[in-house]
Amino acid sequence: MHEALFTYIRQRSTTPLTGEDMNFLKSMLLPKKFRKGEYMLVEGEVCKLGGFIVKGAMRQYSVDDKGVEHVIQLLLENWWVGDRESFEKETPSLYYIDAWEETEVLLIPKNSYDAMKRIPAVAEMDNTIINKHVSALQKRVRDIIGLTAIERYENLVQAHPEFLQRFPQRIIASYLGITQETLSRLRHNYKSSEV
Repeated sequence: MHEALFTYIRQRSTTPLTGEDMNFLKSMLLPKKFRKGEYMLVEGEVCKLGGFIVKGAMRQYSVDDKGVEHVIQLLLENWWVGDRESFEKETPSLYYIDAWEETEVLLIPKNSYDAMKRIPAVAEMDNTIINKHVSALQKRVRDIIGLTAIERYENLVQAHPEFLQRFPQRIIASYLGITQETLSRLRHNYKSSEV
């Protein structure tokens, strides 16, 4: 289970991981299996654990006053999961995070995460993924504000076609900020244009 994380770190760092580093990481990471529908985080709780998804799929979302879910992130294998703001600032989270499939995660408490970043390869990886995450979030906001529904769908098909296989239409629609009916039309028109 840990090898997936070690591979991930090696791919995002020029600094090698030593055997001692790997043993240290193993001692801090808590393997956990989430059943489909099981929560990793509930709105109002402080996010005390971050995680690295080894296998499975999760989603991060908020629920508005009318009970409507708004999907913020879809997460698959080799992605980090958690509410970074709540985790770093130790404030109540605005989000829910749950497993969409049977999911295996390596969990890390905040104090262990801080210690983990003392490993040079991990510090380098952390800096790389923070920069990529900020860029991805900025792009997502630009897309939601500036692109049409069909353009957002096309971008999703290009960037993350696996989402369409792993998550149901209602979750994809929420992620795109559109209704299920609109998504059905877009999918039909998109498939027709491919022929």
